[in-house]
Amino acid sequence: MGRAHRMPFGAEITDGGVRFSLWAPSAGTVTLHLGDHERPMTPEGDGWHRLTCRGAAAGALYRFRIDDELQIPDPASRFQPSDVEGPSMVVNPEAFAWSDGDWNGRPWEETVLYEAHVGTATPEGTFAGLTGKLDHLRDLGVTALELLPIADFPGDRGWGYDGVLHYAPDHAYGSPDDLKTLVNEAHRRGIMVFLDVVYNHFGPSGNYLPVYAESFFTQRHQTLWGAGIAYDGDAAHVVRDYFIHNALYWLEEYHFDGLRFDAVHAIADDSSTHFIADLAERIRTSLPERRIHLVLENNANQVRWLERDDSQSPLLHTAQWNDDIHHAWHRLLTGEDEGYYADYEEPVRHLGRCLAEGFAYQGEVSKHDGVPRGEPSAHLPPSAFVAFLQNHDQVGNRAFGERIGALAEPAKLALARAGLLLSPQIPLLFMGEEWNASTPFQYFVDFADPDLSKAVREGRRREFAGFGAFRDDAAQDTIPDPTSEQTFTQSRLDWSEIEQPPHREILAETREMLRIRRETITPVAASMFQGASWKRPMPEAIDVHWRFAAGKLRFIANFGQDEVRFPRSPDDTVIWASNDKAASDEMNLGAWTGAMLLSRS
Repeated sequence: MGRAHRMPFGAEITDGGVRFSLWAPSAGTVTLHLGDHERPMTPEGDGWHRLTCRGAAAGALYRFRIDDELQIPDPASRFQPSDVEGPSMVVNPEAFAWSDGDWNGRPWEETVLYEAHVGTATPEGTFAGLTGKLDHLRDLGVTALELLPIADFPGDRGWGYDGVLHYAPDHAYGSPDDLKTLVNEAHRRGIMVFLDVVYNHFGPSGNYLPVYAESFFTQRHQTLWGAGIAYDGDAAHVVRDYFIHNALYWLEEYHFDGLRFDAVHAIADDSSTHFIADLAERIRTSLPERRIHLVLENNANQVRWLERDDSQSPLLHTAQWNDDIHHAWHRLLTGEDEGYYADYEEPVRHLGRCLAEGFAYQGEVSKHDGVPRGEPSAHLPPSAFVAFLQNHDQVGNRAFGERIGALAEPAKLALARAGLLLSPQIPLLFMGEEWNASTPFQYFVDFADPDLSKAVREGRRREFAGFGAFRDDAAQDTIPDPTSEQTFTQSRLDWSEIEQPPHREILAETREMLRIRRETITPVAASMFQGASWKRPMPEAIDVHWRFAAGKLRFIANFGQDEVRFPRSPDDTVIWASNDKAASDEMNLGAWTGAMLLSRS
C-alpha cells in the first residue's frame, strides 16, 4: 500500500504529469526550471504561482527562478539530493510499498522514548544504519524511537535545528524510501517512531523565503534567530498551513506516530487561537482514528497545552519534556550550580515535587532569569511529563559534550537511572545511555560560508565565557570547534562498548528495569490517575506516592550519607531495590539507595 499527503505546496504528481505550486507574494514573476527547460508559472492570486507539466515524472529535478534572477529550491521539496542549494526532486510518495497497514500505534502510557541523532547513532550515520539497530531497541524494551530533526539543513553534518527545507529528509541520511523503511521496520517490531520538528525558526543558511515571501516573517516579533515567523500576520493562513501540512505530512506520508515540537516558548503569536493550539486541533481532527502523540518542549511550563478530558485523554498535546526534573537530578548528581542549575538549590525538594507534581516551577520566580515560570501542574497525570537524565541539549550544550556518566558517581547514577525508568512518568533515554556510552555528543555544524562558520565558532566561545572554567582565552581555546569534522566524528557512538565491562552490566541492568516497567509499572500507570503526594522523612530523602485505579506506586530514596528508615505498609510489595537491605522488611536505606514498591489495595 502507498501513502501520500495532499497539500497545496510543492510538486504533486497528477494524472499524466506534475503540478508545481509556489507561494511567492513578493515576486513579480516565477519561472519553473525543469531539467533543461524553462516555463513561466501562472499567477493565480493571493501570491500563488502554479504550473502543471504534462510528461513530468518522479525523479525529475527542478528549481524556481524569482524575477529572472535568483534560483531557489522548492520550500516544500520532498527531497534535495544535492543539499539545500541544489535542485529539488519530484518524488512519488505512493511508490513505496508499506507493509504496516494494521499498525495503529501504541498507548502513550507504554512509551519508552529513545532519542537518536541519525548521523552519530551508528557507524553509517544513515537511516539504513539505524534500521539495523531496531532489534537492539526492541530487545532493550524501547517502544518509541525519536529522531532529532531531519529537515534538510546545510552541509553533511549538524544537529538538525538549522533546517530550512522542512519537507525534505536530509540527503546525508539517505533517501525518502530509506526513511520510510526505517519507520516500516520499526512498526514491524512494535516500535513507534517520533520526529522532532522545528517550527520556531529557520536555519541561518539556505532559507530564501524572505526574498520572495516577505510576509512569511514579521519584525513585530524578534527571536534569537531574528525576525519571527508571522503566525499572526496578514498571511497567517498560509504560514500556518505550511507548518500544519508539514506535521500532517510526516504523520501521514511517513506514518510517524508522534511529533516533538521544539522550543514552542519561542513561537510568538498574538492571535486569539495560538498556533500551538491550532496545530494540535488540526492534527487530532485530521487523524481521529490513530494514536498520535504530540510532545512539547516549552521552557515556560504552560500547563494550558497539556490539559485532559474526563477520561484523562489529552485535549491538545500529550506531554512535555520536563527540564525541571533533569535539572534537579543533575544538580543532585553533580553539584553543578552555574547557569540554570542555580534555580535548583534544593535539588531533593525540587526532585520530589517534580516526581509527584510534574513541574518544580509552577509560577515561582526563577533565580536564573528573574521572571516567574510555570503553571500549577499537580492535577495532571504523570504521563503528561517526559523525564530524562540527559538528552541532546543537556549533553551537547555542555562545552565538551560530556554525558552524565562522565560526571556522576556510578552508585548515584544507578539510583537516578532507576528513578527515571521506574517512575510512571514517560522516560527518555539518549542514544547510548542504556550502556552508559563513553563517547561525548558535541555541538557540530557544516556551513559552507566561512563568515558564518567563524561566527558560530566565536559564538560558541562567548556562550561559555560567563562560566568560571572558561573566563580566560586559553580555557576557551579548549572548546571543540563546532565546524570541525573531528567534532562530529568523535560524537559517534561506539557500539563495541556494549560487550565490555562496565557497559555490558549497565545494559543488562537497564534491560531488566525496562522489563519491570513493562510488566508491573505500565499496567498500573495505564489506569485512571487519582493523585500523588510526596514528603521528605529526612532532608536528603524522599518518599513519593502515585495513586491509580489499579494500585499505588511508591518510590523511596536516600540521597544522604546517614541511613534512613522508611515505614512500610503490609500491602507494599518491593518490585525493585538497590540491594537486599533496601528490599528487607525494615526498609532501612543506606547512602544513595532506594526502592520502588507496589500496593494493589
